[in-house]
Order: sequence, then structure tokens, then C-alpha cells
Amino acid sequence: MLGLLVTAVPHFWGSSLRAADAGRWQMVWHDEFTQADGSAPDPAKWAFDLGGGGWGNNELQSYTARPQNVRVEQGNLVIEARREDFTGTDGKARKYTSARLKTQGLGAWTYGRFEARIKVPRGQGIWPAFWMLGTNITSASWPACGEIDILENIGKEPRTVHGTVHGPGYSGAGGIGHFKTNAAPFADDFHIYAVEWEAGRIRCLVDELVYFAFATNNVPTGGRWVFDRPFFLLLNVAVGGNWPGNPDATTVFPQQMLIDYVRVYALTNAPPKLRLEKKANASELRWPAWFPPAALERAEAVAGGWMELEMPVTPELAEFSRTAMAGFFRLRLSDSTSTASATFP
Repeated sequence: MLGLLVTAVPHFWGSSLRAADAGRWQMVWHDEFTQADGSAPDPAKWAFDLGGGGWGNNELQSYTARPQNVRVEQGNLVIEARREDFTGTDGKARKYTSARLKTQGLGAWTYGRFEARIKVPRGQGIWPAFWMLGTNITSASWPACGEIDILENIGKEPRTVHGTVHGPGYSGAGGIGHFKTNAAPFADDFHIYAVEWEAGRIRCLVDELVYFAFATNNVPTGGRWVFDRPFFLLLNVAVGGNWPGNPDATTVFPQQMLIDYVRVYALTNAPPKLRLEKKANASELRWPAWFPPAALERAEAVAGGWMELEMPVTPELAEFSRTAMAGFFRLRLSDSTSTASATFP
């Protein structure tokens, strides 16, 4: 959101995931926006960026904290972009207003699942976003602080949303990301946008479908992995800019982004579970797709150690599987820090 986004170098683990899958996630922070209609967002959870100046992207809006631009209404947080003459906190008059909320100074997390149920606005030049920045932005600046774009949509692409990461050596036009398309415009309904961020890997989801993933081995030569420190959340609707282009005669104002909730989950460190499922002609070992192993291993009593089996290749729903044999099995990650094991007759 701080620079022109061009998707590049997608990397997939592929497969759909469920929220808080099998007790893996525990909610640690949330806002359900249950205040009375017309209320401001909870000041214990949300702060504001104010003013204009283009925000690094030649955007046209001035951000405010006025109820005309941000309020709770019918159980949703409303961020409203308006076409109006307004003089911002920087003393400059502009033609558009909107709002940009952040948890900076109030809430920040290292790793977790960050999700929001959002109905995006629509129209040429409209640019909603749900994203994250490193808390060290004030000292390290951007892009050294890192940026995770959980959701970006531009009005000229009504059926496409983007997930992107930015860091040193891959920022702005070189940001690394991918996109998800939909049969209907995303603005037609609410969708759940999420990122699952763990040590060494980041995954973006829409409605529990993983469509982009990024890991330490995807950092380009000369770049640096900066996703190992606290990040805070942001929500905003920009108007105009280098990437979406400016509003035109087709753009209808006001435009609203509706946020039903924002939730943050921490890893419970619950081990992944292996289970045996009987089939007509064979049995299969199954385990969650969120646990991509380096190897599936079987204990060999004679050798007194572990024999590595071939990697699984058959994704099915939210799980991977392979034909099972009798014995003691173990899934192992490449760093050997996490395993799952089970014994089957």
C-alpha cells in the first residue's frame, strides 16, 4: 500500500484451509464493532493516520477521523470515501476524503492469523486495503520495516484481489505477490480476507482458500527477510494513485468499505494430527495441509531408525494423504522443529 504494486513470483502450497483449523489458532485480539450506530471506532484499539500528500502513491484523498468518513453502523465499521472539498491537517485543500485506521501503538504481533470479513467498495480509482507494517517503520523506514498486504483491490479490477509482501529488494513495483479472481465482483458481498504468518512463511487466503504463499527461500537475491518482528494492522480506502488510476465520470461517490470484524489469532503450537482412513482398496494417512512436511517417515525396527518415504502428492480438501502401511509414522519439517507421529496396525 506504500508503493505501486505489481504482482510477481507467485509461490503456492495450494489447498483450502479452515479458520482456527483443528485448534491450531487461538484468538488473542478482536473487534466486532458492536458499538451504537454513529460511534467512533474503539480508541483503545484504533488510531488514525490524518492528512494527505499522496502517501507515496500520488493518492488524492485527505484522511480524516470525522464520522462522515469513519464510524460504526449496523454492526460494521464503515470507512467512507467522499468527493468533497476539504482542507486537511496539512492545510491543503483536496477534492476527496476518506479514513485510514491503524493499531500502531495499541496492538502489534509477531506471527499469527489475521483476518477480517469485508465488503469492499467499487468504482474506478477506488483502492481499499487491509494490510500490515512493521512497528519499526519510524526508525527503519519503508520498505526495511516490511509490509504484508492481506487485501488490496482496485476498482478497475472488480473481480480480482491481491496479496503482496514488500521488503528490502522487493518493494513497490517489485513487490512479490499473487491475485485471486472471483466470478462476481468482490464488492457484491462480504468475503473473509486473511493472512497466516509463521516463522519463515506467509500465506494469503480469501474465504479460506490459499492463493499466495511466500517463504524465506522466495526472497530474491540481494533482498532480505524482515518478517520476524512485530507488525501492526491497517485498514483504509484510498482514492486515486499510481496503481488504480484516478476516479472518472463512471465513479459514484460516496463509496464504503464495510468491515464486519477484525480478528487476530496466535498459534497454539498444537501438533498436527495424523489419522488413518480406511478406503475400499487401501488405507490412507492424512494430515492437515497447513503442515507441509519435508518428509513422511516410517520407523524401521530392523534398522532402529527412520526410513524416509516418498513425499505426498495428492492434496484433497484441507489435507494431504498417501497410502499407508502398518507401522509407526512421523511427519517432519525441514528444520526438524516440528513433528507429528502416530502408530497404525
